Amino acid sequence: MSTPLPPQPLSPLDGRYRTAVAGLSDYLSEAGLNRARVEVEVEWILALTDRSLFGTSPVSEADKESLRALYRDFGQAEIDWLAEKEAVTRHDVKAVEYLVRDRLSTLGLDGIAELAHFACTSEDINSASYALTVRRAVERVWLPKLQAVIAKLRELAVAHKDAAMLSRTHGQPATPSTMGKEIAVFAWRLERVAAQIAGGDYLAKFSGATGTWSAHVVAEPDVDWPELSRTFIEGLGIGFNPMTTQIESHDWQVELYDRARHVGGILHNLATDVWTYIAMGYFSQIPVAGATGSSTMPHKINPIRFENAEANLEIAGGLFQTLAQTLVTSRMQRDLTDSTTQRNIGVAFGHSLLALDNLQRGLGEISLAEDVLLADLDVNWEVLAEAIQTVVRAEIAAGRSQITDPYALLKDLTRGRRVGAVELAEFISGLDIGDAAKVRLLALTPAGYTGLASRLVDDLG
Repeated sequence: MSTPLPPQPLSPLDGRYRTAVAGLSDYLSEAGLNRARVEVEVEWILALTDRSLFGTSPVSEADKESLRALYRDFGQAEIDWLAEKEAVTRHDVKAVEYLVRDRLSTLGLDGIAELAHFACTSEDINSASYALTVRRAVERVWLPKLQAVIAKLRELAVAHKDAAMLSRTHGQPATPSTMGKEIAVFAWRLERVAAQIAGGDYLAKFSGATGTWSAHVVAEPDVDWPELSRTFIEGLGIGFNPMTTQIESHDWQVELYDRARHVGGILHNLATDVWTYIAMGYFSQIPVAGATGSSTMPHKINPIRFENAEANLEIAGGLFQTLAQTLVTSRMQRDLTDSTTQRNIGVAFGHSLLALDNLQRGLGEISLAEDVLLADLDVNWEVLAEAIQTVVRAEIAAGRSQITDPYALLKDLTRGRRVGAVELAEFISGLDIGDAAKVRLLALTPAGYTGLASRLVDDLG
């Protein structure tokens, strides 16, 4: 039997890929959540004392700064303190309350210690803390990385807006486009969903054990507790949910994770398309000094960035779907399925962020092989059949042609067979259409049959 290893990270996000996702851990780790819990607890005390409730007086500015330093300077000492306390309490939020009480005592503020966690259920603290941490993680880390990928796509779209390429519908040669326009499609799709995410809600409740402010009203009947709670929550920079059970209903989270999964689906489509273009030779990969593509085949440069992204998007998508499916429901006034589920929010965003990082890197390590695109177009002149039959139909409508069923005519010529430039020119010359139409068709090439593709990229803005 081998000697046990020293303690090792079980998740690759905390091991192999730690550097790529480190930005999220500041918010979506256990420590990040506890720091936010301390923030909510401290700010609630200050909200109560600022209103001189229960015979208190507003805390001095110096003491406010000292109290706020508890979460602003939250670090290893607090992490260790909470770990030791939770080992006894077996309750993470209660441990946070005790930490705040301890620091109040240290600051000589024992007189307001009973306002720590006043009239709160754990979910009041948790819902606000999750709203804060998830919002900060999304807005400060995840969305900027998504925007960086979109910016790279825009850059590539503009650079390649005139690079004609053979399209493939159902995998078969189809009306040409440009590489820039095809990349612009992904940028447009991603921007639309990113805007929905950026405009989404981050909600919290702060209404007590079952969402009724019952204890609050008994303690002080003359306070408008719903309005005080709203002001407090909105003052934290998040939205307020006034209609809840013991828990905030998590609908905003369901919306966010569904949209994040939607983004992942679009990115997955991007990764597989770019991978395919690389396999077709449309893109060549820029060698990275010292990198190895294969352990036995020295020539290989594997499209590992796109494959890594593809796999991590699948993992993230599965987790986002589970989060949305689980969090949308809670039995009666509360059950704890959401508690353990929400601890995996960072895992879902971590795999998504890792995929974004790989896509950003991968898109910067490819070079368009325009000669390959042009060669592919040059052996597929039959894609001009669409243009020819459409022009013939226009000529018939204008009374300049007596041809019947132009679609069938072109189908007989091109379906299932290669048609070269010379053969197509002879066919066009013999058509019963006007001279101006013939001139336009004879001047047409597969590389020139890209319609408004270039302008569409310009219109992307």
